Amino acid sequence: MFSSKKRLDKAYTTAKIIPFDDSSKFVIFSDCHRGDNSFADDFANNRNIYAHALTHYYNEGFQYCELGDGDELWENLSFTSLFNAHKNVYLLLKRFHEERRLHMIWGNHDMVYRNPNYVKKHLSTYFDPKTGKDATLFTNLTYHEGLVLKHRTSAQELFLTHGHQADWWNFLFWKWSRFMVRILWKPLNVMGIADPTSPAKNYTELIKVERRTKKWIAAHNNRFTITGHTHRPRFPKPNDIPFFNDGSCVHPRCITGMEIENGNITLIKWHIATRNDGTLQIVRVVLEGPQELSAYHNHLQTRY
Repeated sequence: MFSSKKRLDKAYTTAKIIPFDDSSKFVIFSDCHRGDNSFADDFANNRNIYAHALTHYYNEGFQYCELGDGDELWENLSFTSLFNAHKNVYLLLKRFHEERRLHMIWGNHDMVYRNPNYVKKHLSTYFDPKTGKDATLFTNLTYHEGLVLKHRTSAQELFLTHGHQADWWNFLFWKWSRFMVRILWKPLNVMGIADPTSPAKNYTELIKVERRTKKWIAAHNNRFTITGHTHRPRFPKPNDIPFFNDGSCVHPRCITGMEIENGNITLIKWHIATRNDGTLQIVRVVLEGPQELSAYHNHLQTRY
């Protein structure tokens, strides 16, 4: 798997297929980087925003797709520390999972989840201090490298993956990157020094990753693709290459994501706003769209 083309091909051909129609509702987030609530935990600043948004989508009947790097397992050694730091969030995700509304993709920062045995061992249960026993968490949860949302009527396909397949260093040498982050970049991050190997913090690398991904999309009949990884939101016009990016949940003071509802796709932001009386509220803002999915008609596939 030495080329981004081969890696993206594999993610697509092995993707889990999820049928949908115009009545289906999906929310797509990625790059939460849920940590241990330490100074290096970028998610902690937006935890309340994320929990509020996720509660809204749960109550409104959305399915939740997380496109990788949900858990920060480069800086942190175990899932237990993350669960204890953000227990309310994981218990909410548990409710999605119990109703078969949770679809998880692994990224480079939680690449250990591609091993089903690791997921079963670490995510199936958690210790409940109230009862002194283990309680169920994500029973029989499976992480995927890719998802394909396939429209029941039109056969239109939406390919979802993390996007690090186009980032050879963070795909092939993720264990070395993880080691460097734990030993070097995590303490430096606390002091405000960014990891130069991360495309989210290195503009040159970001452009290279996006260029490789767009080249792959164009070579496959403009395949409708949604990724994360770079943390930079993308929402193309219908006549452009259909390369979308949902952004991340670790932007300063806001989270971004995608909604698919009523046959439309929308790029949204949740952030904290101030009312006229000085009180704070969490609000949803539309950044791009809604745009009809059918407008991106040139990416219909014949794989099935």
